[in-house]
Amino acid sequence: MKKFLFLLLIVSITLEVKAQLNPDEAIAVQYFQSGDYEKAALIYEKLFNRTKNASYYDPYFTCLLRIKKFEEAEKLVRILQKNNPENYNYPVDLGRVFQERGEQEKSTNLYNNLIKNLPANEFAIKDLAITFYRAEAYDFSIKTFLNGRKILNDEKTFIYDLLSLYRYRKDKMMLIQEYLMLLTINPEALQQAQNVLGSILEGKDDFDILKTAILRRLQKDAQNIVLTEFLAWQYLQQKDFDMALRQTVALDRRLKEEGERVFELSKLLVSNLAYEQGVEALNYLIAKGEKSRYYIPAKIDLLNVKTIQLTKGNLNKTELIDLENDYESLLKEFGRSSGTAFAIRQLANLQAFYLKKPAVAADNLQKLLELPGITPVIIAQTKLELGDIYTLSGEPWEAALIFGQVEKSFSNEVYGQEAKFKNSRLAYFQGDFLWAKAQLDILKSSTSQLIANDALNLSLLISDNLQNENDTAALKKYSEAELNIFKNQQEKAFEILDSINILFPTNSLADDILMVKSKMYINTSKFDQAVENLQTIITNFSTELWGDDALFILADIYETKLNQPEKAIELYQRIIDDYSGSLYIIEARKRFRQLRGDKLG
Repeated sequence: MKKFLFLLLIVSITLEVKAQLNPDEAIAVQYFQSGDYEKAALIYEKLFNRTKNASYYDPYFTCLLRIKKFEEAEKLVRILQKNNPENYNYPVDLGRVFQERGEQEKSTNLYNNLIKNLPANEFAIKDLAITFYRAEAYDFSIKTFLNGRKILNDEKTFIYDLLSLYRYRKDKMMLIQEYLMLLTINPEALQQAQNVLGSILEGKDDFDILKTAILRRLQKDAQNIVLTEFLAWQYLQQKDFDMALRQTVALDRRLKEEGERVFELSKLLVSNLAYEQGVEALNYLIAKGEKSRYYIPAKIDLLNVKTIQLTKGNLNKTELIDLENDYESLLKEFGRSSGTAFAIRQLANLQAFYLKKPAVAADNLQKLLELPGITPVIIAQTKLELGDIYTLSGEPWEAALIFGQVEKSFSNEVYGQEAKFKNSRLAYFQGDFLWAKAQLDILKSSTSQLIANDALNLSLLISDNLQNENDTAALKKYSEAELNIFKNQQEKAFEILDSINILFPTNSLADDILMVKSKMYINTSKFDQAVENLQTIITNFSTELWGDDALFILADIYETKLNQPEKAIELYQRIIDDYSGSLYIIEARKRFRQLRGDKLG
């Protein structure tokens, strides 16, 4: 009903406007809009000559240009220019006549003279620049502002006008220079500069231009803080993590800060898998001493990075035990509280999944839940992890109970949806496929894209393999393999996966088996084997569930692990061309542009 009323309002307004037009004007508008400029010109000429109304001039002049009546257009413009010498519209339009007539030199000379003879008046300068812009003479609009700076003897005026023009023209070099000038008078514009340049600059060469420009400015103003911040950001965009860290630490020292910017950078470094630099940043914070604001968080994060490094590579039992002792030492030093909850949870994860101590891990988490001052979010996270440990240790009823508690306490929230997914996956591990699928189908509309995607994939896996007894039996074996992967028992999982095709030769799990093996190979840095499996999916199962996943994962391996950007570009291009509805499409486009920029630059 609202939509109908809105449309009715629009129609009534349109009719009212048309009703206000005199009959000749209404007909002229109709001719103009339909492209019949000959007839429109005749009517507009009559209307303009009779009324001298400026609103008729623009469509009349445009019609004359379209029907190539250049002499009439020039005569019209010259008369109006003589009567309105202060109005820049008419000399600029005269230049348009020269252009349309092929007299480019005359047009250029006219425009240059207009710019040369500008008065030392900011409003007049803006007026001419805007007039050029409306005439789509963008280069002359820019030239007007630049000459206006000289006339006014102020190189910092018209900054925002020029920024808009350079951005529209995609003039990267001048856009960089203009932003650097803006930052000298308005440091708060740094975020804007980063956002705009981050969306326009492509590839290494573009960012090298930015780096050179910033360094030149810093040579003249070495103490400029915002330029140093800008330089650090530039290094991050190029993934030059050493230099990004060096600049950020230098800023922290120069400003005698508490380490906030270094701490934030450490998180970025770890998220970009730059563990070495992340560790260096955290050690810098720890070296500030126990009274430092980031001393405890840095110690906890340092252990987290070590955990990631150890659990992502070939596990070394001695190093894992040393890491466990490090966690215990940290908790002994700072105590068990809401402030060290993350460390307690990390320790429990290490003990349960890598040191085969699920009972000890569960006890640690139970004690965490009993601590005073624990927030509801920490309670939810801890219970979800405790449920995982019960799943690991073969206590499905305890796991289901605790997942149910989180689902009830956080219904319609992300933690509740995650608990529902974990309960569904638990049923899947146990072979209760129909109940699991019913719950997963509810989660397809989850507010969390990750949960919704995982739920959809698992639901499709189940439905695709319940068509007959043979497929269902194969699915039970497959779910058993996935349970072993969850338990971090990779060798046993491989054995089960390899047995499926032998026990059930006509099963429909071929692409699923290839995908899950690929992920295991990636987790153990066996990229050649992962590539082989993913390529088989792309070749033989491109229209199945994992087609776009295989392309994206393989492209990521070529880009980030095997240093073969050309192959990554080809695969990202295939996602863009063949999988327009893929969840990976936005990221694939972004990476494709970045890599193409490197290649073309």
